[in-house]
Amino acid sequence: MDFIPEDNMITPDANNIELTAYGNNHEGSNPETEQPNNGFWDHITLETEEPMMAPIQHNPDEEQKMAISGHEEKILIQTQTHYDDPKTPFPEYENNEAISYPNNEAVSYPNSGADSYPNNEETNHETQPSKRRKRKSMVWEHFTIETVSAGCRRAYCNQCKRSYAYSKGSKVSGTSHLRRHVEKGSCAALLRSQDNNLSDPSSSKGASNSSKRRYKRASSTPQLVFDQDHCRNDIARMIIMHDYPLHMVEHPGFVSFVQNLQPEFNFNMMTFDTVQGDCIATYQMEKQSLRKFIQGIAAHVCLSLDVWTSSQGVGYVFVTGHFIDVDWKLHRRLLNVVMEPYPDSDTAVSHAVKVCLHNWSLESKLFSITCHDQPLMMSEAAFESLKLHLPFSGQLLAGNCLAHTLSSIAKEVLENAHDMVKKIRDSIKYVTTSDPHEEKFLVLKKQLQVPSERNIFLDDQTQWNTTYQMLVAASELKQVFSCLDTYDAEFNKLAPSMEDWKQVERLCTQLKPIYDTAYILATTTNPTANIFFHEVSRIQGDLSGGITNEDPFVSNLARTMLEKINRYWKNCSLTLATAVVMDPRYKMKYIEFSFTRIYSEEEAPTCIKMVDDRIHELYQEYFTMPSPLAPNYAEEFDAYIMKNLKTELDQYLAEPLMPRVHEFDVLGWWKLNQMMYPTLSKMARDILSIPVSTVPCDLVFDTNAKEMDQYRSSLQAETVEALICTKDWMQYGSALGF
Repeated sequence: MDFIPEDNMITPDANNIELTAYGNNHEGSNPETEQPNNGFWDHITLETEEPMMAPIQHNPDEEQKMAISGHEEKILIQTQTHYDDPKTPFPEYENNEAISYPNNEAVSYPNSGADSYPNNEETNHETQPSKRRKRKSMVWEHFTIETVSAGCRRAYCNQCKRSYAYSKGSKVSGTSHLRRHVEKGSCAALLRSQDNNLSDPSSSKGASNSSKRRYKRASSTPQLVFDQDHCRNDIARMIIMHDYPLHMVEHPGFVSFVQNLQPEFNFNMMTFDTVQGDCIATYQMEKQSLRKFIQGIAAHVCLSLDVWTSSQGVGYVFVTGHFIDVDWKLHRRLLNVVMEPYPDSDTAVSHAVKVCLHNWSLESKLFSITCHDQPLMMSEAAFESLKLHLPFSGQLLAGNCLAHTLSSIAKEVLENAHDMVKKIRDSIKYVTTSDPHEEKFLVLKKQLQVPSERNIFLDDQTQWNTTYQMLVAASELKQVFSCLDTYDAEFNKLAPSMEDWKQVERLCTQLKPIYDTAYILATTTNPTANIFFHEVSRIQGDLSGGITNEDPFVSNLARTMLEKINRYWKNCSLTLATAVVMDPRYKMKYIEFSFTRIYSEEEAPTCIKMVDDRIHELYQEYFTMPSPLAPNYAEEFDAYIMKNLKTELDQYLAEPLMPRVHEFDVLGWWKLNQMMYPTLSKMARDILSIPVSTVPCDLVFDTNAKEMDQYRSSLQAETVEALICTKDWMQYGSALGF
């Protein structure tokens, strides 16, 4: 298929055929209806292509052909061997006269242009310029092709002189990568040139001329619109996410940095007050989304309370909500940070609870409260008023924090063994703070072939788990320390005695169940309450046996630890037992088994019956909740069910236990069986959401009281709450994620 240049195009007059050129003034016409009805048009095809670009000078020896662009129309004459009559050749024309060829053979022309026609080569070369197809891509305004060697051509940027491989028709080395160089802003010289043109008034003339071109030119760089409000919102979120001070927007270094990035940024609008307002606005937006999410859940909400102190003596009560959504996913969200001027008063915690219930409209949705390991600091009147709105007569209202209890036990044990722990710490410090000493220690470890894979390290004395792990590692490497004593006379003054090493082993043995339970709290995201009945009962059993140990060191440690764990068990055993009954792997069978080991023969049956009665009472409250039936029939129908049929609870308890697999998803099991147990599943959803810890995972092993930093303590209470709560919410996604 060949292209006949417009200047050389001939119009056949045979058979009175009139050839019409369709231009822009015939865009709406239909070529099929306007063409003459004769056989000539069976061999003529009208095609619309892009308009041609302005002529570009090229090397006359260059044999590459250029693409055609624009909205001009061309006529392609398809050479065929037959016309209407198969024996009649398709006529060809030269100077408006038909040309005959011997043997009726059609001649095909491999090239378009004047030189492709016989008997006209000299005339066309002399009288007409070589009309090659022009490059249609806009990249040729910015690139020049140069031949590097035979068969190797490269495109050079006219601005930055950077070269790229180029091969016409290639999908790899075509014009796509050249266009990216121009349009994506990779060419710094081109960007500078454009900036100069924008600032130069004389460039408007060039711009007007370029708009008159017959082809549509693509933008060389993306048009970015600066949004001051969007940037302010991003700065507020950055401050919240990374705990930056609000005053950072006024720091000269930050101002200079941002102005170099975006000179249009108006820092007159960015002050401490404005960024504080932006942070509070972000908090309000996120809070509204979370509030809507919680209100759409039919389940109850459990609260956990943690009190932080400050250098000013002001307290901050962190109120966290725990709930299970309709998809049976357990959520933990910080709801309020309430400043209390007198945190030790008996009204501090109750005031924080009331603030939370009012702000989030949870008066009718509260199920339980978990607080610090101390008794709930709430006035009797406030406690009784909350119990009126709670299921189970408020018996699940107050619980203690397991993480605080375990940290308190570990801290007291380590303090009682302070001298022995200090010897181990000093020995490790002697080795790890000197390269020659550490090298000698490693050589001895290799020579003695100690099988331990642990390495010695110094602990963080504010994290009791690091102290425990330090003692375990040192105990496994005690043989190396003892051998080092004989090689290094200076270390001999610090080396622990054999009795010290024995005490380290006993201490680690007593702390291990405490550490294992705390490790579950620290590594499990939102653990359900059913997990910890086994852990606490196991700790209690181990410590009870330790009291009777003949070693006074072990018996004293066990007695100290058991006193604290018994206090926790007394306050929380009913809650933990209720949660484990909702685990289809254990139910009441595990309660009966555990209580016979924990309590005496006289006490065990009484305690087992107490748990069974509480479970049935709680189920009765859920069963009698308002139903969609008419009030006149609801009570009678409920009474009929309770009298004549097995309840869901009785049916659930009578069924065989599920296999005790380690990776069992108790929430997933209830999600699959909620249609079988519609009432009992609602009860299970609330019970399994009861938190056993008031602190996040990363603070489980802390031994020091939480203290608000001095900078945040200087801020307004509303700002402190906005910064801390919004940071907690943002880790689960933005407002659109709920």
